[in-house]
Amino acid sequence: MLPYFAMTTTTAPPRPAPTVADHILRLKPYVPGKPIEEAQREYGRTDFCKLASNENPLGPSPLAIEAIREAAGNLALYPDAACYSLTRELARHWGVEPENLIIGNGSDEIIQFLGLAYVQPGDEVLTAHPSFVRYEAAAVLNAGVLVAAPLKELRFDLEAMAGRLTDRTRVIFIANPNNPTGTMVTRAELERFLDQVPAQVVVAMDEAYFEYADSPDYPDSLDYMREGRNLIVLRTFSKIYGLAGVRVGYGIGRPELIRYLHQVREPFNVNSLAQAAAIASLRDPDQVERSRRVNREGKAVLTAAFDLMGLPYAPTEANFILVDVKRDCRAVYEGLLRRGVIVRTGDIFGLPTHLRVTIGTAEQNELFLRELRAVLADPA
Repeated sequence: MLPYFAMTTTTAPPRPAPTVADHILRLKPYVPGKPIEEAQREYGRTDFCKLASNENPLGPSPLAIEAIREAAGNLALYPDAACYSLTRELARHWGVEPENLIIGNGSDEIIQFLGLAYVQPGDEVLTAHPSFVRYEAAAVLNAGVLVAAPLKELRFDLEAMAGRLTDRTRVIFIANPNNPTGTMVTRAELERFLDQVPAQVVVAMDEAYFEYADSPDYPDSLDYMREGRNLIVLRTFSKIYGLAGVRVGYGIGRPELIRYLHQVREPFNVNSLAQAAAIASLRDPDQVERSRRVNREGKAVLTAAFDLMGLPYAPTEANFILVDVKRDCRAVYEGLLRRGVIVRTGDIFGLPTHLRVTIGTAEQNELFLRELRAVLADPA
């Protein structure tokens, strides 16, 4: 018998690829903003300023950091599957009952729950375009159909969306403020729309950025939930609370709606560090206002600079600005990357001359504007 290493080997015949459901092939994977670590590897520099993912430049509350340190000693234990303490803290914070709440691994997960619970094959999910891409996933992952009305002047066109309601509509997603434009729908617009929504439809108000909104016409969606409408409000700790790295968000709605989301929720879906940090953040009386103040000041600086540069921008109520740089956004994006600034291109949203830039600290905003001017001044 030949030794093992001398035996003749044969190549196994290729196996047929597993069958993938047709609707999964239609799903577009989420494209995140470029991480700092990836940019460092590609460009060989360490001093990147990331203004691409709408993160809070101030970071989390010191109380949240301390809570994470204390909770880290118990990582061998599973987290509280019911998020008991966080649910009750949020209930007190918003004046609702614990039964009105569901906690998720970011509010993205609750978007997924809505699809699982309320969308069957052939059902329609209604939203606008461009907006947050995970609304499409809620439809496609459940063999549903996405119906997207185009934005009007970079805003959700609720009148056009009302015209697309059918007897197959099951879930409606409204981002207010909208991502990637930062624009909002007003109280009057929303109320007119809600009055046209059929009883079998769930409306999800995605308010990831609502704490940044300054407009007196911004609606309080909890009012409509309290009226008994089929409306679920989605909110997050990722933005103004600076906890994007631990992933925790929540939904508020009538118990009759929320209980079905709990039925599709994975056990232990929110980790212990996230729960502890979120509770501590709610107990910090200054976290929201200091973040709002920095954002308000930064928005004024950036919009004034864009006005002087002749660059149109969307009127934002969020912590980012969509600006038209009047040339190929990929080229400007690459130019900024070479200069150590990471932003978001608009081409992935169908806006080939736009950039989306997160409002940063005064120093970050100054750096971005200086490098943007340099890139735009380059005739290449």
